[in-house]
Amino acid sequence: MAFELAQSSVKNKNNINENASGERIKALCRLAVAEGCVLLKNNDTLPINNEKVALFGRCQINGFHAGYGSGGDVNAPYKVSILDGLRNANCNLDEALMDKYIKWCKRNVPNDGVWGHWPLCYKELTLKDEFVLECANRCDVALVIIGRSAGEDRDIKLEEGSWYLNKKEERLLSQVRKHFKKMCVIINSGSIMDISKIEEYNPDAILFAWQGGQEFGNGVADVITGKVNASGKLTDTIAKIEDYPSTEYMNNLEYSEYKEDIYVGYRYFNTFAKDRIIYPFGYGLSYTKFDINVLNIFNDCNTLNFKVSVKNTGKYKGKEVVQIYLSKAQGKLGNPAKELVWYKKTKELDINEEQVIEASINIDDFASYDDLGVTGYKNSFVLEAGTYEIYLGSNSIDLEKIYSYEVSNTQLVKECNEACAPTISFERIVNNGGIAYDKVPLGEVDIKERILNSLEDNNKLNNCYYSFDDVLNNKITLDEFVNSLDEEELEALTRGSLYSMNSPYGPDGNAATFGASNEKLFNRNVPAISTNDGPSGVRLKATSSLIPNGVVLASTFNDELIEDLGSELGLEVMMRKSHVLLAPGINIHRNPLCGRNFEYYSEDPYLTGMIASAYIRGVQACGTSACPKHFACNNQEYNRHVHDSRISQRALREIYIKAFEMCVKNANPDVLMTSYNKINGEYSYYSYDLVKLILKKEWNFKGVVITDWWMREDKSKIFENLETQSYRVRAGIDVYMPGSKGSR
Repeated sequence: MAFELAQSSVKNKNNINENASGERIKALCRLAVAEGCVLLKNNDTLPINNEKVALFGRCQINGFHAGYGSGGDVNAPYKVSILDGLRNANCNLDEALMDKYIKWCKRNVPNDGVWGHWPLCYKELTLKDEFVLECANRCDVALVIIGRSAGEDRDIKLEEGSWYLNKKEERLLSQVRKHFKKMCVIINSGSIMDISKIEEYNPDAILFAWQGGQEFGNGVADVITGKVNASGKLTDTIAKIEDYPSTEYMNNLEYSEYKEDIYVGYRYFNTFAKDRIIYPFGYGLSYTKFDINVLNIFNDCNTLNFKVSVKNTGKYKGKEVVQIYLSKAQGKLGNPAKELVWYKKTKELDINEEQVIEASINIDDFASYDDLGVTGYKNSFVLEAGTYEIYLGSNSIDLEKIYSYEVSNTQLVKECNEACAPTISFERIVNNGGIAYDKVPLGEVDIKERILNSLEDNNKLNNCYYSFDDVLNNKITLDEFVNSLDEEELEALTRGSLYSMNSPYGPDGNAATFGASNEKLFNRNVPAISTNDGPSGVRLKATSSLIPNGVVLASTFNDELIEDLGSELGLEVMMRKSHVLLAPGINIHRNPLCGRNFEYYSEDPYLTGMIASAYIRGVQACGTSACPKHFACNNQEYNRHVHDSRISQRALREIYIKAFEMCVKNANPDVLMTSYNKINGEYSYYSYDLVKLILKKEWNFKGVVITDWWMREDKSKIFENLETQSYRVRAGIDVYMPGSKGSR
């Protein structure tokens, strides 16, 4: 499969506009920042017009524009701070306060540490109470910036200055609240943090601005000033950290029992703990108001068709997100109270303007996975008999029932195989008219027999010598070329080119290359396929656009915008002579403390799959290849190289690999990367069930499957004396990255 990717790359490399301007990607980044800002609270404080503004918090200058690690480390051409953005917007800022922060920040340059030991927040300036009072006497409104970060190998901690506010931040909020009539808190963070303490200071407005890349300050200023109306929606439920059932196992050294099962995020809170929700999934305010009404609903050949009108009835132009949720029949399996099944963002509607939106939803997509056999269809997706209700609204709580239909008899939708089943017993949450617990079903299949029965005869077809140019010129087929390679050449195809980073076969700063990994392959004119991170832009030594983080992109709920941004990002990859963008990151936000949540999208698999599919389609539009990752269940960074995710088949299929399935079927990514962690005792890159059975056979994935950088050597669980690389190849992994000498 690496050769098909190489062939695609060679054919498309001349389709690039070498003189393409960076202005379009700047504009798209700025718009994504603005549309991704989530307005949680607003008591007639935003937008700011001519009011005089007091800007507090060092992150107005030293902000977090991306998270840490491979997902954020981009050589950006510039970074616009919030202070710069407000200045660019000609805001009436308090000069004395601004000068104090500028001078203090110059004397106290933040130290960003080293890999895995980055700061989770920056040291804050302490202000005298008298000075804050003086600012209040001069100004109409205060904006307080709170900054947070985390990243690869660096989870969020249950400590002050990470999940919680620290003492200096509390002091600042207390001072500002005491003296100012209007206070807005702006949160500059890669993912959600503790809101409950911030709420105690009763801010008049709260804006989650996330981490917005190089255009961060300009996009945030657009929302603050009302140039762009707030339209972002939460991709996660906000609650106290102790109320997420998954928190119990965060930072467990060896393993995590996914006892919450399919009840992740709002699926848990909306079903069992509505009273614990601070802000619900899908929530976000606007400066204007919208009326959302159903015009028509009908069922046509197992497809629900909707017509919905959205009218701007307020005083500002703006966009709204229409959200449709499903309440499944509870049946024998039990289901969450609500699940997102469709969404659409409107165009910018003028005052009194109306837009009609049409939606079509396949009823088969409402099926649940039976890993128990209680429906009569074990290891299958089924529609259980009962009532299915459809809800419409603008978040996961404020909903109106608009349709219901009956399924008279339980229906088989898709028969699957037992795959990645648990081998160690644990209890999971079930919905039994309330929260209850039951043991997960353990695996019953003989994996050794399954693998032996699937082995293919790979005898060579010929002994001719071919060049890869013969394939490109349609003189021979790809199969004929591959079957002309000797054992040494075939082995070299299954690994990267030995260089851990910055291979000489790719542009400076590349992550590694694969394809041509030895002299013989180069002599056959096989190209070296260059890879580069990542989720926040093209990570090379060359200057590249630093785009908004994953949470920003998903918070836009705007597939078209993300696809447009992805196409510009793909163009940058090609212009820098690289081939594979190691992105997007699409693991589920199982818990708010995961350090890589900034580069992932959401707690919801449907939203994740839709945004990721748009991103991939955009990136691959000009010939660049996208590589969604990390397949699967990378839900904490602590000890990630050996950590075991113990999970039911149902939760795996309905939640944790659902977005990957959507990407494969809706966007056809050229490459896919496995994760570091184990799944039910077996590393993902050794899992025949995960890669060969589910990804390649069930989903019909035709691209290249690569490992994350470096595997852990391990003995096969079922085959004696099977060496590490043989174990990996048998599982269906095409390329070991970045490769190592003697990796046979």
